[in-house]
Amino acid sequence: MVQFKNIKAILTDIEGTTSSISFVHEVLFPYSKQQMPVFLEQNFEKAEVQKILLEVLAKDVLTKENDLQTCLEILQSWIDQDKKLKPLKDLQGLIWEQGYKNGDYHGHIYDDAYNSILNWYSQKIPVYIYSSGSVHAQKLLFGFSLKGDINYLFSGNFDTNIGGKKEPESYQKISQQLNLPAKQILFLSDIAAELDAASKAGLEVLQLLRPGTEAIDRHQAVKSFDEIDLLT
Repeated sequence: MVQFKNIKAILTDIEGTTSSISFVHEVLFPYSKQQMPVFLEQNFEKAEVQKILLEVLAKDVLTKENDLQTCLEILQSWIDQDKKLKPLKDLQGLIWEQGYKNGDYHGHIYDDAYNSILNWYSQKIPVYIYSSGSVHAQKLLFGFSLKGDINYLFSGNFDTNIGGKKEPESYQKISQQLNLPAKQILFLSDIAAELDAASKAGLEVLQLLRPGTEAIDRHQAVKSFDEIDLLT
C-alpha cells in the first residue's frame, strides 16, 4: 500500500494504467490500420476527414485521385512506428468510433482501476484522463467499455493538445487548468519518462506495474489501483 496526503485530484494515463496495453496494440491499432483504406475512400469528402488529411500532407487543397494513396501510406507508416501525431490520433478516433458503435470490440478497463475510480467518484475526488490518444478516442473507450458508459466517472480529459506527455510544461498547464497546486495532484502512469516529467512539474507520481511494465527505482510503484491509499 502506498499512501498520499492532501491529494485533491487524480490524473491518470490509460494504456498500461487503467487499461491493458494489449487492448490498444492488439485490438485498436490493427483495427484502425485494417479499416483505414475503406474508411478514407468512403469518407474522403467529409470536412473532418479533409482537415485531417490536409494536416498529414500540409497542403491547402486535396485531390482524391492524387493524394488519397499518399496519405494512406503516410498514416499507416505512422501506425507502424507508433507515432503520437495529432492527425493520426484524430483519424484513428473516427475509425474506432465506427468499431465501437458496430460492437466490434469494447473498451478495456482493469477491475481494480474501475473499482478505485468509482470509489474516488463517490468520495468526490475528481479523476482526470491524460492520454496521447485524442479526447474523442478516450471518451469512446470509456463510453463503450466492458463496464458500460463510465465517462461520468471522469471530471475531464486531456490529450497532446495541451502538450507532450514527456514534457514538464504539459503538467504545469494541467495544474493551472485544474486550479490546483501541482503537489495536490497525483499522476498515475506506467511510463518512466511521463512520471519523470510530471515529477519535475511538482506532481506526486506513482507507477503502475501492469504486465509488460518494467519497474524503475526512482518512483514508487504498485501493481493495482487497490494499493493506492489517499489519506484524508
